[in-house]
Amino acid sequence: MVTHLILGVIFLAVFATTVANADIKVVCAKDSVKITWRVSPELVPYAARLFLGNCMPSRLDVLPTGEGDAQFNYQFTDCKFKRMMKGKLLIYQNELTYRPQAKSKPAAFTSPIECVYKRPEGWVPPFLNPGSGVSEGRGGLVFHMALLNEQLTGVAKTNVIPLGSFMPIWAAVEQKSHQPLLLLMEECVAATTAELQPGSQVYPIIGNKGCLLESMRGNSMFLPRYHSSAIILHLQSFNFGLGEQVYIHCKLAAWDPERLDESKKACHYVKENGRWELLDDPFQSGLCSCCDSTCKSRSKRGVDGESQGLSHKSVLGPLIIVDQSDSRVCNMSVESDTIGLMACAPEIADTQQVKEVLLIDAHQSEGIKTAAAAVVSVQS
Repeated sequence: MVTHLILGVIFLAVFATTVANADIKVVCAKDSVKITWRVSPELVPYAARLFLGNCMPSRLDVLPTGEGDAQFNYQFTDCKFKRMMKGKLLIYQNELTYRPQAKSKPAAFTSPIECVYKRPEGWVPPFLNPGSGVSEGRGGLVFHMALLNEQLTGVAKTNVIPLGSFMPIWAAVEQKSHQPLLLLMEECVAATTAELQPGSQVYPIIGNKGCLLESMRGNSMFLPRYHSSAIILHLQSFNFGLGEQVYIHCKLAAWDPERLDESKKACHYVKENGRWELLDDPFQSGLCSCCDSTCKSRSKRGVDGESQGLSHKSVLGPLIIVDQSDSRVCNMSVESDTIGLMACAPEIADTQQVKEVLLIDAHQSEGIKTAAAAVVSVQS
């Protein structure tokens, strides 16, 4: 026990030293800030532990050197910025932190961030002006889900999945004017119908409020995030509905990253460690201990929050999982402008049906390619 504690202290000390030598660039705009934090290759896998106030990086770019550029692009109304007035100056303050341990523990590294502006003529603090205030609307949330190719470089060109291979499922939420949120997959099941009915036969993939059940049966896992508003489920295909049309039904939730608990989490089972691990903060993996039993529901307040648009049910499909030893499996060329063209008779779908399957327009497809490229960099 003492040896483990000493090793842990050494580990944290090394990482704290690595972060302390990081290069931080700050660009202050009119109502926002853009920060680029260059971190060492050792810290790239732990980019989810870098924070601006309470915000995770907007994106992570992995450089050819192995170093990473963690970028924070946020409005001053986000991330718990503090606004203060000093003479004729208006100052916005915050902190960049690296927190390798649970957020209740002190940060291993802290760097102050400050943007200073000339105070606008006639501006007074809100508490001195009873006629003013800040209205924090929930903002529109738009959810997306799509199947990526095996290389994670773009949208899949086919929806025929060999048994045992991986089918990366990408989900994201467009937050628009909403405060920064964390996207979670609360529940996912596979079914042979596009709509779930009371008597539908289903195959559980994610259950118990965010536990990736399939990670215990096979090699499925959540990939490290490239952005808090997106998640990639690296799902190994399973022996369910072989040769039939299979649909993945998921309940997605956009949630406050500061309020993770047993009912709002993303957990997968790590066989090497023999335990469940929290995707977004391994040091808080205790939240995943209920995955072997029953995870408790949130209070009524949490349920009310979901009813106001923070959760969404998405369906991906049809997909066809095939056993390659089956003589019915065939290979057909895929048209360059067709997404998800089925390749196996007799269940071949027409092009229009296939285009409706993934619900991806050209603009979103480009966004996925960019996002997927970031994931590939992180993984390599």
